[in-house]
Amino acid sequence: MGGEVRKVQWIGRNGAPDRLVMLPARPQIWFELKAPGKAATFPANAHERVQHREHERMRAMGQRVEVVDSYAGVDKVLGW
Repeated sequence: MGGEVRKVQWIGRNGAPDRLVMLPARPQIWFELKAPGKAATFPANAHERVQHREHERMRAMGQRVEVVDSYAGVDKVLGW
């Protein structure tokens, strides 16, 4: 599809997503990548609750944020 992925490091923003996926003619999608089996229990601890709040802030501003724990999870979000 000719898209690109960026690993993002945020300065002064705890809990922001790990990756930005950009595909032609589609809105960008932010991904939070979790260890296998961990997406289903998100948010499970204090750090993840901070992440969840940040994701909700981003969603309130019209950003799409997805939490996945596998390549298959990414593919599912992308509709592949």
